[in-house]
Amino acid sequence: MQKVLGDYKSAIKHYQLSLIDEAPCTLTKQKIRFHIAHLYEVQKKYKVAKEAYEQLLKERELTLELKSVIYRQLGWMYHCVEIFGERKHRQSHAILYLQKSIEANTKSGQSLYLLGRCYAGISKVHDAFISYRNSVEKSEGNADTWCSIGVLYQQQNQPTDALQAYICAVQLDKNHRAAWTNLGILYETCGQPRDAFACYLNAIKTTGKKQHREKQDINKVLLQRIKFLDTQLTQAPMPSITSRRRQLCSIEEAWNLPISLEMSSRQQHLHSSNPHRQIGKTSAQGPPPPYPNSTPAKRSKEGNQTQFQTGNRPTQPPLFLTQQQMQMLQYLQQNQNNLNSQERILLQDLSNQYQFMQQYQQNCFQASNQESITGKNREISEQFENEVRVMSPPAYPLVAKSTNDISENKTEPSKESFPEQSDLGVSDQELQDILCQKDLTSTLTDDILKTFDGDSIDLKDADSRDSLSNKLSSVKGAFLLDNDFIKEEILKNESLYEYYSDEAAKEHSMFSIRMDSKEIMAAVKNLPLNEPPPPCSILNINAPAPAPPDCPPQRLTREQLLPPTPSVHLENKKHAFSPQLQEFCLKHPIAVVRGLAGALKLDLGLFSTKTLVEANPDHSVEVRTQVHQSPDENWDTIQAKRVWACISHRSHTTIAKYAQYQASSFQESIKEEREKGIQMSDSDSKDSLSNASLSGKRKKNKGGNKMLRFGTNVDLSDERKWRPQLAELQKLPAFARVISAANMLSHVGHVILGMNTVQLYMKVPGSRTPGHQENNNFCSININIGPGDCEWFAVPDAYWGGIQSLCDKNSISYLHGSWWPVLEDLYKENIPVYRFIQRPGDLVWVNAGCVHWVQSVGWCNNIAWNVGPLTARQYSLAIERYEWNKLQNFKSIVPMIHLSWNLARNIRVTDSKLFELIKMCLLQTLKNVMHTLEYVKSKSVVVRFHGRGKNEASHYCGQCEIEVFDVLFIREQEKRHVVHCMPCARKQAPNLQGFVCLEEYRLSELCQIYDAFTLHKPQTLPQSSPTNH
Repeated sequence: MQKVLGDYKSAIKHYQLSLIDEAPCTLTKQKIRFHIAHLYEVQKKYKVAKEAYEQLLKERELTLELKSVIYRQLGWMYHCVEIFGERKHRQSHAILYLQKSIEANTKSGQSLYLLGRCYAGISKVHDAFISYRNSVEKSEGNADTWCSIGVLYQQQNQPTDALQAYICAVQLDKNHRAAWTNLGILYETCGQPRDAFACYLNAIKTTGKKQHREKQDINKVLLQRIKFLDTQLTQAPMPSITSRRRQLCSIEEAWNLPISLEMSSRQQHLHSSNPHRQIGKTSAQGPPPPYPNSTPAKRSKEGNQTQFQTGNRPTQPPLFLTQQQMQMLQYLQQNQNNLNSQERILLQDLSNQYQFMQQYQQNCFQASNQESITGKNREISEQFENEVRVMSPPAYPLVAKSTNDISENKTEPSKESFPEQSDLGVSDQELQDILCQKDLTSTLTDDILKTFDGDSIDLKDADSRDSLSNKLSSVKGAFLLDNDFIKEEILKNESLYEYYSDEAAKEHSMFSIRMDSKEIMAAVKNLPLNEPPPPCSILNINAPAPAPPDCPPQRLTREQLLPPTPSVHLENKKHAFSPQLQEFCLKHPIAVVRGLAGALKLDLGLFSTKTLVEANPDHSVEVRTQVHQSPDENWDTIQAKRVWACISHRSHTTIAKYAQYQASSFQESIKEEREKGIQMSDSDSKDSLSNASLSGKRKKNKGGNKMLRFGTNVDLSDERKWRPQLAELQKLPAFARVISAANMLSHVGHVILGMNTVQLYMKVPGSRTPGHQENNNFCSININIGPGDCEWFAVPDAYWGGIQSLCDKNSISYLHGSWWPVLEDLYKENIPVYRFIQRPGDLVWVNAGCVHWVQSVGWCNNIAWNVGPLTARQYSLAIERYEWNKLQNFKSIVPMIHLSWNLARNIRVTDSKLFELIKMCLLQTLKNVMHTLEYVKSKSVVVRFHGRGKNEASHYCGQCEIEVFDVLFIREQEKRHVVHCMPCARKQAPNLQGFVCLEEYRLSELCQIYDAFTLHKPQTLPQSSPTNH
């Protein structure tokens, strides 16, 4: 599912987990390894993918189907990827691998098709035709193949045959953008602009929402072409009898030729006879989309635009032999020995066309009679072929470069021209990108659906969410119905907190925070050891599984949806250190403390770009490349629709290099402002005003597509490098300092970058920090260094469940994804939004759980870190998110168990609610440690004491990334020792063979800490006697 959703990092992680899991699995280890290799390929890690494929080919137990697919992937990578050597060398290897793929599986139509693409790429036209012909035989109605055949015909200057092949392609797949585009080019080249106009319109209509940048550029060219042709057609004279005879039949006539009608009826029969196989592939065939109303009405009477005169139907094109051609072929075959050279060439041409005709008829016959195959009766090899069919590229062909320049055609003298026509289809490199990326979501989901009987899965979904969610829920339902083992595993993963049986519930009722460590040990010894300890939750024993909360039910007015932001202005140091300031911050979801730097006389110049460059010019900076947009807008890549997905690509540079970019960006902006001022200088002229406003509008639109670079996550934790900067922050009041006894995160005992250390952000206008809650819902502090401002958006934590739901509706992961909320969507869902400007010297306090997103208005730097007030609310929100992260397979970078034990060591708690929460965490983890040690000993595994080093980081499972406390299971993997939790260790070895068990703390030490952690009475201040004034 993660692969379907495009989260390739998580997908690899889960495949690797299943690879080391010894439990039964629906996929073989070889298939899992294939999927891992393929994910590397999808992420453009071609060398790693190639090595993984080659290692897999060395396996002896490899099935022929899997071997065929691996050779196919290797072949197409060699064809497309330049890092594998010179083109001649790559092409020979590509052809060799594809031939091996076909040898392993002679029924692989995809491999045959790709082999044809390779032959076409090196101008072996005859071999390409043969490969395409064989592909048509193997593959039922492949639109890509017919489109490529059309390209070859066009290259050979056979426009009629090219037309027929393109028509076959678009009737097999009405949404085949490349075929429609190439057909339009063909018509325009042959001087038939009206037909070209209709084809270009269809090409635009079939373009999906998510596109590569190259496709966006092509669409712009097509739109320009459509506009030009529309103008030409409107101004063109009425056709007359003396008009030049058309070279090709019109699009309507071509669609209704006998071969096309047969194709249409065959496809409709295929859809109706096997609806489940066609989910998400192509829509039912029908007549071609009619010409739009914008075409000149004078060309045909209103209401008769799509009617055809059957008496004027043209003869069949050469792809289907006429009766005279059939007779000629028979005559030439009977007299082969007496033919001259010209007659032999004619015989060869007619024979080739006759073979294509036979193949096409046979393909249509096979398609109409193919039986529906259900998943339960499928062989494993056929199931795998469905699983990996998505890896085959939907190879949109290149159009011949011999017809590159449309501006040379006879229909119009325009200076506008297309880019090279190779850009109008999908190039080989784009095919490599598309290889299980562009069509991954729908195709893989459809193939999974195909493996199940239509009666065993209900595709109707009562929820009105997007189609992908419906498909995924349907797939999930299918798996649950089909396989009891998978059903159990899914239930375990989804309901980590619902594993308790009646006996387990009794077990939990045996424990309470009123017990001391000896009583806990006695109770643990009574627990059965035939099963391992259950997963440890640090929430209250009777607490439900954590889940996103419903939004508060009360309806808000428009004014309430835009609440004023809590803010306070500090006049002096006394105000900054007053307890009322901390109370003010803790009372609101977000607060702005204005004038803080001035009141405390902070030297913000220490964090300026100039000072940073002088101090450490080569220090690393993470860079996010983003699209420049206004703060309350977020458009898709073609500027057509407001979306939630926030584009942000990661790279790295140095402080010095980013400073240079930041400065040049500022100077460029000043230059643009000067130019704008010159245009606006003649303020008394009406014409100059209108021209200037139009110019400004154009720049704004252009600026919407402008890319910017945001310098983020600059680590300032090293005291040797940043001593003056860190010392300056000691001027802050205790509740806001990076290190303070009243800050939970100061008790972690080791560095968590960006949380209990300072991070710096270097910005140009438009730099965005996408929507998020802080890690484990801790509070955060952000100070604007200046000189520019930042604009903030924030939502109270009570509404985070509503935002999480909107992320799901927009197919974005709340935790993993990069998102920028559409404000109107929030208002419709009754979610209020704080919106305010942070000026230089202002401190923004983000309270626990507050959802927020930020955009810079000018050029500025910011510094930020997290704090954890010692309150029950802060601790409660932190552990709830800690447990919810487990369910979401998201790593909690704050080790809450380790932190809780350190808090029990270091602080005296007077708040009863906070005490109970921490004590419950200690109880749950101590019980789990005791139970685990007893279980391990029962398996005759030796537990060795390891201890902990000073400032040693907390440990996480190398497989599932859950925090592992005290009892570590160590195993060597890839020449390094990897920590495992108990469940992951048992997946690899049920009896823990091959694992070393280490203990970080003596059990007696933990018992002592647990018993010593008690609730203290708050200290009361002595009342001062009243004084007389």
